[in-house]
Amino acid sequence: MDSGKIVAIITGAISIALALAYLVLVQILDFRGEMLPAPIDELGWLGVLWGLG
Repeated sequence: MDSGKIVAIITGAISIALALAYLVLVQILDFRGEMLPAPIDELGWLGVLWGLG
């Protein structure tokens, strides 16, 4: 095998591994449930910074 084929195979394997890792990560994040927005009434340090707190 010439070196071009070896590089192509290694690159393809890395690409497939990254794609599978991405799919697993998305499934794990999706499994956690519905994402809830941050509460609006709690401004925290931003409210103090803007003089609202």
